[in-house]
Amino acid sequence: MTESLQDKVLVLTGGAGGIGRAVAEKLADCGMRIALLGGRRADKLEAVRAELARRTRCMALPGELNDPEFLRRSVKTVADAFGGIDVLINNAGAAQSTPFAEITPEEFDRLMAVNVRAPFFLTQAALPYLKRSGAATVVNIASVVAHSGYPLQSVYSAGKHALLGWTKSLARECYKDGIRVHAISPGGVYTDMVKLSRPDLSPEGMIVPEEVAEVVHFLLAHRGNAVIDEILLHRVAKEPFLV
Repeated sequence: MTESLQDKVLVLTGGAGGIGRAVAEKLADCGMRIALLGGRRADKLEAVRAELARRTRCMALPGELNDPEFLRRSVKTVADAFGGIDVLINNAGAAQSTPFAEITPEEFDRLMAVNVRAPFFLTQAALPYLKRSGAATVVNIASVVAHSGYPLQSVYSAGKHALLGWTKSLARECYKDGIRVHAISPGGVYTDMVKLSRPDLSPEGMIVPEEVAEVVHFLLAHRGNAVIDEILLHRVAKEPFLV
């Protein structure tokens, strides 16, 4: 059975490009009201908001995702403006290719802050509002590196493993409140992050962001008794890759 997403309220991080933008466009076409949260490039976020506003109600709230006060204030702003929050998608992420021996404490903290700390405390801020929704869902965009280790990806892999482990714990803790918690672990998605981090990779055979958006839509539109905990998306090519 397909559930209507019309007028449901979505909070989405990392919505300025790549997977996030594809998800936002897909769900805007379904009539969801969308809040694009976080990001230091207010101009890029505003450009996406303006495009989405042609299809649905949309707001952009640029800011630092690692600032707990910004998260609490923004979540309240969204809930006040749209009447609640139904869906949270933690999509923002950061990666880099660096030998383990060369990782600095500053780089470690930066990647863990974006990939683990930000989604953790954003979800915590949104939880009271999600509990009031009849269709509450949290979707965490993890990675294939949450399941396998790859050279030069030690911090990224550690962060995505942490994200996946927390997702599993949160799913059990929030089940009694009717909140569905999912992880999507894509491999080899051809985004700007991949283009910068791995310019040697060819887009041929790689997953495109729109394919991830289709999976997100499926999770939100099919809230039956069969619960999907995690989805692992493989690319066609088999050589090592960066997500």
